[in-house]
Amino acid sequence: MSLLDDVMDLGFTGLFIGIGVAVLAPVVLSVLTGVAKPLAKAAVKGGITLYEKGKEAVTEAGEFIEDVYAEAKAELAEEQIAAGGTGAGMDVEQGTAT
Repeated sequence: MSLLDDVMDLGFTGLFIGIGVAVLAPVVLSVLTGVAKPLAKAAVKGGITLYEKGKEAVTEAGEFIEDVYAEAKAELAEEQIAAGGTGAGMDVEQGTAT
């Protein structure tokens, strides 16, 4: 048996692996940091872009709903006038039945 086999038989495998990791960790971490930072920055930029587009979509949807509401309210007022304004039907301002 060689000296290396004797050392491995004594259970020093974990110790050697630990020393190897301790020696290589700074190198590996610096490489990962160099790669991870641009990826993280790209992810944040994508998130900001999605947020802004979502904000615009919500604003446009709100404007669409306001337009539809105003048109429906105007049509109800026209129907009420066409019906003779007898007071029957909908109170356009309050949105309640009269």
